[in-house]
Amino acid sequence: MSVYQPPSFVPGDAEVTERVIRDYPFATLVTARAPEPQISHVPLLFHAAPEPNGTLIGHMARANPHWRQFADGPTVALFHAPHAYVSPSWYAEPEKAVPTWNYAVVHVHGRVELVEDRASTLAILHEMVERFESGRTTPWRLQLEGRELETMLNAIVAFRLVIGRVDTKLKLSQNRSAVDRRRVVAALREEDTADASATADWMQRYAGEG
Repeated sequence: MSVYQPPSFVPGDAEVTERVIRDYPFATLVTARAPEPQISHVPLLFHAAPEPNGTLIGHMARANPHWRQFADGPTVALFHAPHAYVSPSWYAEPEKAVPTWNYAVVHVHGRVELVEDRASTLAILHEMVERFESGRTTPWRLQLEGRELETMLNAIVAFRLVIGRVDTKLKLSQNRSAVDRRRVVAALREEDTADASATADWMQRYAGEG
C-alpha cells in the first residue's frame, strides 16, 4: 500500500510527521487481507521507542473482527490533518487552472502486535485517558475497580503497531507560484471555516506563504 507522492509534496521538515499524529490522532486503520481489507477508526498515540521508528498504541472493541486479522497482512494507519477545497478562481490566471484540494496526511505502515497482559492493557488505557482528558477543567479519570474493571478490560483488545515505514504528504500548493500560494491563503481566510483557516495556517508554516 503506497501513496502517490510527487517530489514537491514531500515535507522538508521531519517534525511535521509527529505533529500530524499528535494533533490529529483519530486514525483510519487498514489491514490488507483477502478478499477485502479490514478497516477501523480509532485514536492512536505515538511512542518513539523502540528505535528506529517507534510504535503506535491503541485499542478496539473485542467484538470488532478487525483485531483477529492483524496477523493476516500489513497494516497502515492513516492520519489526516486539515484539508480544504481550492478554487481555480483564486489563482492569478484562473482560466489556466483546475479545481483541487489541499491537505496533509501521514500513512504509518507496520505490523500489529496484540497486547495480551492485563497490566499493559490497563497502562495503555490510562495513557489514552490522560492524553485526551488533560487540560480539561474537571478531567475524568479511569477509576473502575473489581468486576466492573474486569468487564471493561474483557470487552477491548489493546495493540501496538510497530512502525516499519512512514509516508508523509503535504499537498499545500507547493507546485504553484508564490503569488498563487499567497492568493490561496488569503482566499482560505475569507472562507471563514475551521478547515479552511487551519489549511491556511499549514500553508503559511509549511509552504512558506503568508
